[in-house]
Amino acid sequence: MKSRRTLLIRTGHGSAGAASVPGLPQSPPEPVAVAVATEEARAVRPPMPLDPPDLPPMPPVHPVIPPPPVEPPAVPAPSYPQAPSTTGTSPAFQPLFTDAPGLNWAGPGDSWSDAWAAQPTAQYTPPGPSAPPAIMSSAVVPSAVVPSADGTELPLTARDIELIRDSLALVEPVADRATAHFYALLFLHHPEVRSLFPAAMDVQRDRLFRALLAAARGAEDPAALRTRLSALGRGHRRYGTLTGHYAPVGECLVQALARYAGSRWDAETELAWRRAYRLISTIMIEAAEEAARTSPPWWQGEVVRHEQRTRDVAVLTVRPDQAYPFRAGQYCSLETPWWPRVWRHYSFASAPRPDGLLTFHVKAVQAGWVSNALVHRAAPGDVLRLGPATGAMTLDHASGADLLCLGGGTGIAPIRALVEEAAEYGASGRSVEVFYGARSAAELYELDGLRELAGRLPRLTVRPVLSGTGPAEGVLTGELPEVVGRFGPWDGREAVLSGPPAMIRRGVGVLLRAGLPAERIRHDLVGELAAG
Repeated sequence: MKSRRTLLIRTGHGSAGAASVPGLPQSPPEPVAVAVATEEARAVRPPMPLDPPDLPPMPPVHPVIPPPPVEPPAVPAPSYPQAPSTTGTSPAFQPLFTDAPGLNWAGPGDSWSDAWAAQPTAQYTPPGPSAPPAIMSSAVVPSAVVPSADGTELPLTARDIELIRDSLALVEPVADRATAHFYALLFLHHPEVRSLFPAAMDVQRDRLFRALLAAARGAEDPAALRTRLSALGRGHRRYGTLTGHYAPVGECLVQALARYAGSRWDAETELAWRRAYRLISTIMIEAAEEAARTSPPWWQGEVVRHEQRTRDVAVLTVRPDQAYPFRAGQYCSLETPWWPRVWRHYSFASAPRPDGLLTFHVKAVQAGWVSNALVHRAAPGDVLRLGPATGAMTLDHASGADLLCLGGGTGIAPIRALVEEAAEYGASGRSVEVFYGARSAAELYELDGLRELAGRLPRLTVRPVLSGTGPAEGVLTGELPEVVGRFGPWDGREAVLSGPPAMIRRGVGVLLRAGLPAERIRHDLVGELAAG
């Protein structure tokens, strides 16, 4: 009789076992056991000297993360501007929920945990003597001077930025191993933070190094970098990130960088990274604390309508649990109950509405967890989580400049929202030219809606463009950026581009060569908008 080999699958705190599969019974998490991390931790170099006397005191070695609140936060309802009207009869925006903070918090008896069958997050306990010594670590900061929380100024010199970039250049070829080592250290020595991350860490590992590179390359523009980091700090609230989490992350990040930067890592390089991380974490923490005074970390939204426009594209209408402030052209992150802690960005497909409903266009991409769930699984009655609105692709209604809009695929969603807002708020003489591109006629799923809008707005022109083959009456042919280049001139216009990253890059190049100044070209080139 042949022997059968029994396969034992261990479902620990960081596994993709029962705890991460919707519908299966939940079991208490086991301690994380990362053999490779333990082996690598033995090789961690001894700590470098502490800050020199001219730096402010370091934070506590192992700060205690405060317990979750036991009372819902009081969140004031956002205010909305009165929409101008040519008739003078347009009502002011009335949100569906004027003030409902009790519906949107995590604590004992909250309905959100019940809806998701979520397990409570383990309370933070300071690590024991086996934990590695604390080393404030790394990231990248603006050049010159950035104010700290207490109002003092901590300089980052050009030498600091040079050392940070040199060390990143050495780590970049082995970024996958460096980031895997970082997360192994973090989850081994601070297992209480594992619940803040998705079960599958492949996308998360890539995102970390991309963020470091983006910060390093943006160091010459301190204002823009501070804006980006502030948005990052506000966005991290939706993960449950607290102030006390930043120091453990810094400890593990600098150790991972030290291991993979090789011979170029010395005391001077470590000091540059520690200064940089102190500044970055300060900016992010301040932004998060400021946002916490006026808004929740996330909203709950019920799907009230699900329209399948094509095999892979769906239009979702969502009702938030309380007033949700946003502008046309912005986007937000969404989380589904089927993939906890996995967030993806989607643009709003309509301007703010009197009924408070939100609309999103979603395309299911290959191996896209969230997009496939939203297109093929979501249905009315399902509850999603929404992060705060973000993005700067908004209109300046005071200028009244004519608009040129390029929308490719589901990138037409924010374009439609901008057209609606321009019609409601914009100057009466503003004209809008929309080029709507796709590969086939069937993928121009929003064309009828845009043409209906054009019938009501005489200064709106809609030009459909097909890059693939197939008959289509009244449609231009060719790649969208090149077709736009054949028209014009576009002098004096404001251009807005939305769609696949390759289309946006080519479109920007075409418009620049046509003489449109860079400051009049706007887009939100966020790779995650179309990913997953």
